[in-house]
Amino acid sequence: MRGFNRVIIAGNLTQDPELRYTVNKRAYARFSVAVNNRYKDMNGEYQETTDYINVVAWGPQAETCGKYLKKGSPVLIEGRIRTGSYDAKDGSGKRYTTEIWVDSMIMLGSREGGSGSGNYQPSGSGFGAHDG
Repeated sequence: MRGFNRVIIAGNLTQDPELRYTVNKRAYARFSVAVNNRYKDMNGEYQETTDYINVVAWGPQAETCGKYLKKGSPVLIEGRIRTGSYDAKDGSGKRYTTEIWVDSMIMLGSREGGSGSGNYQPSGSGFGAHDG
């Protein structure tokens, strides 16, 4: 059976994107998105929690992230969950990672960086390839 791996999140960047390049000169941008959640506890009172989700964009999307996104930017991201592992540099064992690899993204703030409700997508950015 073929699997299905899709995720959609909406939240605000917790830091400016970190734009880097692989040895083959392919751009990638890493950043974290804070997603607020609200639920009723057993006493019927509302509680709020925040999940901090690591995100990676590649190629032209990564370069656009580095140019247009800043800490606090509201975004909606569609992608797939990727997991991985690596050996800690200090020799203390294996570390595990979980992150979303971006397929498409919509910037939810206004072009001027305010908190407007307009959908801002720079032309030629590679964003919105799956936004129909």
